[in-house]
Formats: sequence, structure tokens, C-alpha cells
Amino acid sequence: MNEDRNAFDVVIVGGGPAGLNASLVLGRARKQVLVIDDQKPRNWVTRDTHGFLTRDGVSPQEFRRIAKEEIAAYPSVQFASDTVMEITGHNSEFVVKTAEGKQYNAKKVLFAVGKRDLPLEITGLSEVYGKSAFVCPYCDGWELRNRELVIITSANHALHMAKLISGWTSQFTLCIQDANPLEAEQKQELSRHGVKVYETPIQSIRSEDGMVSAVELSDGTWLPCTGIFFQPKLQTGSDLPKVIGCELTETGTIVVDAQGRTSVSGVFSAGDAASELYQAITAASLGALTAVSINNELNVEAWECK
Repeated sequence: MNEDRNAFDVVIVGGGPAGLNASLVLGRARKQVLVIDDQKPRNWVTRDTHGFLTRDGVSPQEFRRIAKEEIAAYPSVQFASDTVMEITGHNSEFVVKTAEGKQYNAKKVLFAVGKRDLPLEITGLSEVYGKSAFVCPYCDGWELRNRELVIITSANHALHMAKLISGWTSQFTLCIQDANPLEAEQKQELSRHGVKVYETPIQSIRSEDGMVSAVELSDGTWLPCTGIFFQPKLQTGSDLPKVIGCELTETGTIVVDAQGRTSVSGVFSAGDAASELYQAITAASLGALTAVSINNELNVEAWECK
């Protein structure tokens, strides 16, 4: 057991699939772990978690409940419902301070903070998000298979999205929503495959009880549909990685190596925060792999101190 209740081998910031799976692996490795989570996960707008073997179709809330129930078998793992506000110190001597005035010491820090959505700019999109409008066809494409869809995307991703969505339905329309027009070759290829493309700005999304019925363009055109896929604008789920010096990509993803190490010694990241493969099972897998790296690093440091 942890003699100093405020001292941990690892503090995990974030309690989604990545953080939970990391805590499970570290708990089984007999490490003292604290998972601090603000209880505001991005995927709670969705009803179900898909593509996760043994958990396909479970709600995000139920997924977390089951995970914590299983992790409870390892008493070295603790949970705190709180928000991390500040992290200072260095490898092996980090100080973590929270919104509730708590202070914890940690040898390692793992950011599993995911990503968060920036405000949705299209009128009516928030009403259908997670119900009939989604961001990941691997997560929700099966439920929208063979339906009439509108794909809201950028010119740079238009062809990619068309090819991707075509695996689930042939009835889809592309709405390009950025300042860059499609190139002539792109238009020709899409036309050759029978894909309709509109580059007029979207006025609003029409829906009832979260179920989309049409996309209205600013020129008065109506595009009937029963589902939407769109590209959200995201940022890292916490500003702390940047504040403490972690390198980030232009899109806000934390840069890590193959072991989940960030550019700051002793600080790791896993899941959506450090990846652009936004699936629960991928996040959980990355959490497990990074936990192994953290455990190995802790064991080596302890070995060399003897």
C-alpha cells in the first residue's frame, strides 16, 4: 500500500480508455497510480462505443463503469474526480496541483487527456452530433450503412472522405466548407464516380429530436439526408502539455516516440491526445503500450539507485 497518500509512481491525467488501460497495466505491475479525471469526456455525446472487441455497442458511461470495476482489483490504483491545474518539477520529482487544492508528488506523468471539440460553427450541428451526425465512419459507419448521407469536409480531404465513405454507402453528397476550391482533376474524378459536390456554405442543419432530415445551403438548396459525417476542429484536451514544454504538432497533437515519451523527460502521453486515430480501442491499446514503457523506466531507475 501507499504509505504517503500524496506520493505516486505515476499520475495519469485523464480517465478515458487510454488512461484507464494504462492504470490497469501499471496496477498489475505493482505501481502506485493516481488517475485524475474531470469527468468531461469528449465521447459522451455519442450513445455507443463501437469497434471494441467484447465491448461493441456499450455506452461510454458503461465502458468506464466496467473498467473501474475491474481496476478496483488492484488497490495501488486510485481515482480522483478533479482537474489538474499545474504541474511543476522534473523527472522523478513532479508536483501536481488540482482545482480542489490538492497536491500530489509523482515520479512520472501520463497525459491521457484526449482531444476536445472547438465550438461547432454550423447552425443545427450540435443538435445532431452523436445522434445522426458523427466524425468517424469506423465508429459509426455501420449504423449509417446504405443511407443517404451528407459529408461535410474540406477540399484537401474531399477525395479521401469520398473513397472512405463509399465502403458504407454509395448515396452520399460532399459539402466542401473551406475557402479552398476543389481542383478540376478532383471534380472530374468525383463526377466520374457519380459523387455530387457542393461548395456553397451551409446555412443550417434541419433535424427533429437529433435526427437530421436535410442540410440547407446558403443559396437555398436543400440536401435531404438521414445522416452526416463531418470533420471536427479539435484541440488537446488540456493546455498543460504545452505549458510544461511538450512538443505539439500544428494540429495540437502531442508529439511522442514509439514508447509514448514526450519531449519532456518523465512525461508521457497516450490515446487521442498523442494520436489522430480516434478510436476507443486504439486509445486503450496506446495506453497499455505506454504503461509498459513507464513501468520499464521506473524499474530501471529503481534498479540503478540500489
